[in-house]
Amino acid sequence: MTEFAIVLTTFPAGADVEATARRLVEERLAACVNVLGPMRSVYEWKGEVEAADERQLVIKTSRARVADLQRRLVELHPYEVPEFLVVGIETGSEPYLAWLASAVRLDG
Repeated sequence: MTEFAIVLTTFPAGADVEATARRLVEERLAACVNVLGPMRSVYEWKGEVEAADERQLVIKTSRARVADLQRRLVELHPYEVPEFLVVGIETGSEPYLAWLASAVRLDG
């Protein structure tokens, strides 16, 4: 298991995702949150094929903060079942990873 992770989640396109992103950074659950432009998602939900306009959030964090991040996202999220996918970071530049670690450190 790697020390760092990228977490993917989606929000409705009309939601105030920047406020959510800021909150995650302010609470040191994320070092950085990229809010991607509107996109169209097509998915199966409760036996029906649905489509919705959404925004993708790409959240950089440490593995140590993933469980807390998930709990907080569930509190902030409007969806009944929010996307929460964790992708391990295999490697990265040492200066970037050092910054990432310091940004999510609890004693920082």
